[in-house]
Amino acid sequence: MKKVSFYTLGCKLNFAETSTIGRQFLEHGYSVVDFDQSADVIVLNTCSVTEQAERECRQIVRRILRNSPDAFIVVTGCYAQLQPEAIASIRGVDLVVGTKDKFDLLKFAQPFKKKPLPDIFVSCIDDLHSALPANSADVGGRTRAFLKIQDGCDYPCAFCTIPLARGGSRSVSLNDIITQAREIASRGYKEIVLTGVNVGDYGRKINSSLLELLRNIKYIDGIERIRISSIEPNLLSYELVDFILNSDKFCNHFHIPLQSGSDNLLRKMRRRYSTNNYRDIVEYIKNNDRNASIGADVIVGFPGETDELFNETYDFISDLPVSYLHVFTYSERPKTSAVKFQNKIPLNIRHKRNEVLRRLGVKKRHDFYSSFIDNILPVLFEGNVHDGRIAGLTPNYIRVEVDGNTSLVNSIHNIKIKNVQDNICFGERINQSSHLLKIKNSKVELINN
Repeated sequence: MKKVSFYTLGCKLNFAETSTIGRQFLEHGYSVVDFDQSADVIVLNTCSVTEQAERECRQIVRRILRNSPDAFIVVTGCYAQLQPEAIASIRGVDLVVGTKDKFDLLKFAQPFKKKPLPDIFVSCIDDLHSALPANSADVGGRTRAFLKIQDGCDYPCAFCTIPLARGGSRSVSLNDIITQAREIASRGYKEIVLTGVNVGDYGRKINSSLLELLRNIKYIDGIERIRISSIEPNLLSYELVDFILNSDKFCNHFHIPLQSGSDNLLRKMRRRYSTNNYRDIVEYIKNNDRNASIGADVIVGFPGETDELFNETYDFISDLPVSYLHVFTYSERPKTSAVKFQNKIPLNIRHKRNEVLRRLGVKKRHDFYSSFIDNILPVLFEGNVHDGRIAGLTPNYIRVEVDGNTSLVNSIHNIKIKNVQDNICFGERINQSSHLLKIKNSKVELINN
C-alpha cells in the first residue's frame, strides 16, 4: 500500500482542507502516515499571510527530502496560488497546484512519478463563486474538528494577500454544512470549530446569514460544543452575541481581529470599523457575560506607525477587557497596496514593538486565567498526555491540565482551578455525579443535584 503524508501551514481553514484532501487519498487506497515517516507522496498545504510562512515552505521541503528523498512532493495552498514559479524552483518539488484545483490533486498527479521539471496547475480564481465543503475530522485523534463554512474575502485590506490567494467571499451551502457536521458527530467528535476566511460574511450571497446557520447547526445530535474561530468586529452584531451567549451549546469565546488601536492606522489599513466600534462590541460581550473570552489579532510596524500611534494601540488594548492577543509583525506582501506606502518602519523597531505587545498579551491572559482560581469549569480533554498530566479546553478557551491519562480523552469533566503557571491553568477533578455546572451569563455556579 502506498503511503501519503501531509504538512499544513497557517490557519484552521487550511487544516480542514488538508484533512479533506487526505480522505480523498484514503478512498484511493493510500495509507496516511505521520509527516516524519517515510512516504511515497507528501502534500504541503501552504500559507501566504506572513513572510515567515514562505520561508517555512522551503525549509519543510528540505526536511522532506532528508526523510523521503524519493517522495513525490506536492505544494498547494495560498502561497502556491501567489508564487507558483518560486515554489517550482525549489529543488525536489514535483507539482504545484493552486486554489481552484487543490481538491483535484489525484487527477493532476497520477501516477505520482517524479519528473525532471515540476508541473504547475494554477488557474485564475476571479470566477470562483462557490465554496467546496471541508472538515478536519479524521479517524481517532483530536476531539475538536474544524468545519469550513466560508472561503475567500471581499475586503480590500491594505496588508492582506488572502483575497488574491483565495478569491472573493463565498459560502458553503447550509445543507452541505449540516451534512458535514453530522459526519463529524458520527466520528465521535464533541466540538466543532466553524472556520473560514471571513466567517461573519457567511450567507450574504446565498440569501442566508451566519445567525441562520447557527440556529440550524445547534440541533446536530452528538456535538456538545460549537465554537466560532474568528469574526470581524463590524460583522459581530449584538443579536449574534446574544444568541451565542444564551445558548448552552455555543462557546462563550470570541476571537475578534483588531489589527490596530489607532483610528489613523485603521483607516490606512482599510479596516471597516473604528476603535469605538471595537470597544463597544467587546464591552457588550463582557457586560453580558463576564466569563467570556475575547481574543484579538494585532499588527505592529505597519507603515506610518509612529511611536505615538503605537502607544495609542498599547493604551487602547491595556484598557480593553480582552483575554489574549495574537501579535503579528507587519511584513511587506507582494501585490498588496501597503507595499507602496511611505514611512516604512525599520525591522528592529517592528520586532521591539511585537515583544512589547506580546508581553501585554501574556499579562492579559494570565489575569484572565487567574480570575478563575477556585472556580469550577467544564473541560473537554484532548489526546495530549505528558508527565502523567492531560490537557483540555474550557468553553471560554482556557487551557487546563490535570493529573490523568488517555481515559479522559474526548470527555468533559468539571475541574476546579487551583493555580496558573506559564499561561496554563492547573486543576483537579471534582465529583461528576453530584454537581451541575453553569459558567455563562456572568457567573460560575456549582449546583448540588
